[in-house]
Amino acid sequence: MGRLFGTDGVRGAANKDLTPQLAFFLGRAAAFYLTKGKQGTAVIGRDTRISGPMLEAALVAGVTSTGCDILHAGVIPTPGIAHLTSALGATFGIMISASHNPFADNGIKFFSQGGLKLPDETEDAIEQLVLGFLEGEKDLLPSPTGPGIGRVHKLSDATDRLVEFLVNTTPLDLGGMRIVVDCANGAASFVAPRVYERLGAEVIVLNASPDGININAHCGSTSPEALSQAVIAHKAVLGLAHDGDADRVIAVDERGEIVDGDGIMAICGLDLLKRDKLAKRTLVATMYSNMGLASALRAQGADVLLVENGDRYVWEAMIQHQLNLGGEKSGHIIFSDYNTTGDGILTGIQLLGVINREKKSLSELAGVMESFPQRLINVPVRDKHFAENVVVNEAIAKAKTILGDQGRIFVRASGTEPLIRIMAEAKDEDCLKEAILLVEGAVVAQLGCAS
Repeated sequence: MGRLFGTDGVRGAANKDLTPQLAFFLGRAAAFYLTKGKQGTAVIGRDTRISGPMLEAALVAGVTSTGCDILHAGVIPTPGIAHLTSALGATFGIMISASHNPFADNGIKFFSQGGLKLPDETEDAIEQLVLGFLEGEKDLLPSPTGPGIGRVHKLSDATDRLVEFLVNTTPLDLGGMRIVVDCANGAASFVAPRVYERLGAEVIVLNASPDGININAHCGSTSPEALSQAVIAHKAVLGLAHDGDADRVIAVDERGEIVDGDGIMAICGLDLLKRDKLAKRTLVATMYSNMGLASALRAQGADVLLVENGDRYVWEAMIQHQLNLGGEKSGHIIFSDYNTTGDGILTGIQLLGVINREKKSLSELAGVMESFPQRLINVPVRDKHFAENVVVNEAIAKAKTILGDQGRIFVRASGTEPLIRIMAEAKDEDCLKEAILLVEGAVVAQLGCAS
């Protein structure tokens, strides 16, 4: 069996890869390890997938079997669990969600005390316990009886607490603003419209009727086309598209044009810089962010620190360098002055705050960033190990020379599929095409699948 934990918890097809048995053992192992075998409390929540209650029941059984109590938050955004874990002083938090994935998938992610994502070494320790259970090793973890069994307490005001927290993050009056919000038939359905309305906006709501299988289905941050049409039809100031667990947001300007995570970070980063609130005049982005983001920040005397793909690497860099803004092109953006993880609704509030202060349209604000032409291709291969292939590496080196300091190329093996991913961008589109064709040709010739 490969590593259970990926870059964002444990994910898989619900009831196939991610089974109730596995969820039970994850709950049991995590509760033991994170409470250090002592009495503790865990906050648990889920998104709207049909498999959520099934996995939740198994996790609750696993956690309480160790003597750990549960605070049951119900359907709630992922950043809400991070916030509540910290605000309530819980020992750890659990979120059941596969974020932007289709409804048949699900996932389990844990937050440590304070609402922080688990470091690799903690995940590894929990995983070793789980693998031992699955391989038939004797379960030696505590199994209290009688009054020692963990109790389950319903956190009936969990959504209310989250709404209050979000509304109070920034003094903001959105009176007179009409916005369209796509809730992706996910956890945002019960929070996002309430938050934006409390701030004074007139809210047109799309896709806020979850039925267990329509989460992310042709809607939300991965499919913003209907949102674009609605913004134009309703003559709205902007549109905001969340994903299934509301840790992401993609914006649409008043003309129906998409403003992705890079554009949002450029707008919010420059606003923080202008108000002398961008820590160390630097934000964190991933290798997949467009070079236009760094260009826009550097033109104003700020900088962008690039890290590996994945929000956990963004967060680690933010902590290491004491920075307060970071995120991904996908719209997973962290404002660490307020929360410890990407928060789509909070990001929407911050973006609306800039529009409110600057008295400019979103299209005007988005104009601060000129996106470089960018291309990402996936090459099917029989062998993903290109690091020692001389021909492929010579092609990569030559491509970098072609692009110079006005472009870049990034080649990596997929972690889950027999693919080599090649991403390149450059100010000059002809150079971009030449560089990517050069590397693609070498990969196909050296490592490609047999025809």
